[in-house]
Amino acid sequence: MKSPLKVIALALTFATCASPVFAAEQCATGKTLVDGKLTIATGNPAYFPWVIDDAPETGKGFEPAVAYAVAAKMGFGSDDVVWVRSGFDESIQPGAKNFDLNVQQFSISDDRDKIVDFSTSYYSSAMAVLTTQAVVDGGAVPTLASLKSLKWGADANTTAVPMLTELVEPDSDPLLYNDQTDVTAAIQAGQIDAALFDLPTALYLSAVVVENGVLLGQFPADRTKNPDQFGMLMEEGSPLKACVNDAIAALTADGTLADLEATWLSETTGVPVIE
Repeated sequence: MKSPLKVIALALTFATCASPVFAAEQCATGKTLVDGKLTIATGNPAYFPWVIDDAPETGKGFEPAVAYAVAAKMGFGSDDVVWVRSGFDESIQPGAKNFDLNVQQFSISDDRDKIVDFSTSYYSSAMAVLTTQAVVDGGAVPTLASLKSLKWGADANTTAVPMLTELVEPDSDPLLYNDQTDVTAAIQAGQIDAALFDLPTALYLSAVVVENGVLLGQFPADRTKNPDQFGMLMEEGSPLKACVNDAIAALTADGTLADLEATWLSETTGVPVIE
């Protein structure tokens, strides 16, 4: 008869072997499009900083890095991940998919969730300060004290307004506009110094829409009101949903997602965090 100490030791050994990776590995077996492979879709093209150089297979960029981390938690090696391309609008339509998972900044919404499945969130979008190089040259820096003195504008229909008044508390009332287009036009015309947008939108606007646009800084997601939640998209009724959720939960708990966000969405973009 084994001693109580030996029984406890054996139990601990088996508990250690039953790692989350092993459990997830069993969870995903027989549930992917191709046995032993995990097919992941992204946009065509896929843009910085979500994917670097439009090459998700390199693992460079926030979303490929997250995708490979999720795959690993599910027991798939990097060689077992197959990348395909799928348009954004095409992906959120009902019906069969050519992928197991799709990562291209899909905001989770009740309407979309009726026709496709989403994982739990792998990213909560931070709010970022969009301004121009002229404002930065004039002395604006990514601190609350500096932000208070700026002339702000905002889309009156968004959560940027209460966030401005409650968090930034600018010295003068923000000018309110009907939509995003009016706000960016006001920045370009010098009518306002800055505006708040979610980070993905701000990155696009600074690079494409606002001439000499600059992102002065970003607020941590936990200081953002009702941030967009990005989820991995799957075919409605996907048997992988529970497996993916378990993997994301593990990556959240061990700090991996936070590390990847810091690496690819703060350090890579050069957008400092406003504390």
